[in-house]
Amino acid sequence: MTEHLKSLPKIISISFLAIGIFLLLQTLWPTIFFKIQERILKDNTPLYSPQGYIPGVSIQSTADNFPLIVSLNKRVEAATYQYFSLSIKSIGLSDETVYVDSNDLSKGLIHLPGASLPGEKGNVFISGHSTLPIFSKSQKAFFAKLPNVKIGDSVEVSVMGTKFLYRVTDIKIVDPNNISVINPPDEVGRYITLMTCVPPGFNTKRLVVIGKLI
Repeated sequence: MTEHLKSLPKIISISFLAIGIFLLLQTLWPTIFFKIQERILKDNTPLYSPQGYIPGVSIQSTADNFPLIVSLNKRVEAATYQYFSLSIKSIGLSDETVYVDSNDLSKGLIHLPGASLPGEKGNVFISGHSTLPIFSKSQKAFFAKLPNVKIGDSVEVSVMGTKFLYRVTDIKIVDPNNISVINPPDEVGRYITLMTCVPPGFNTKRLVVIGKLI
C-alpha cells in the first residue's frame, strides 16, 4: 500500500505531462500542417488575380477587426428556400446548415448574397469559421478541418431533397482582401467555392476550396 502511495505523485506527473503534450500537438500541428500546405500550393498553384472591383461586394471589418467579404447584391427573384445542407465525407462534415444570402458569419456557414444557388451556373460561394479542431464544435467552426480536403474529394449539397455533387478541382491560399475568389473559374461551368481562415485559429490568410458539379 505504501509503495502505491509513493508512486502516486509520479503517476500524476506523467499523466499531466501526457495531457500537456497532447494539447500542445493539438495546437501546433494544424499550424505546421498549414505552413507545409501553403508552401506546396504557392509552388504549384497560381493564386487568383488581384482583388479588383466587383459591384456590390466589399471587405468590411467586424468589431474584432476580422476582414469579411460582404455582398449587398440581391437576386432578381428571391430564393425559394432559406438554407441548404453541406456534406464533405472526407473530413467528417455531415448535413451542416448553410444559410442562403447571408453576411452573418456568426450563424455558422453562410452563402454569399447574390451568389449562384446550388446547381446553377456560376459559383456557389460559402464561407465559414475555422479554429483549432478541439474548439470547433463550441465555436460553430464547421470548416475547422477544411484544410484536410484534397483534390478529388466530393462535396455534396442537398436542397429540399435534391442533391448536387461537386468534385474538388482546385485549392488555393489567398490574402483576406482578395474578393476575386467569389468569381467562378470560367463563365460556363457550375462551381462551388468554400472559404475559411488559415492557419486554424488565426485569420492571416484564406483557404479557398473549389469544386465543379459532376
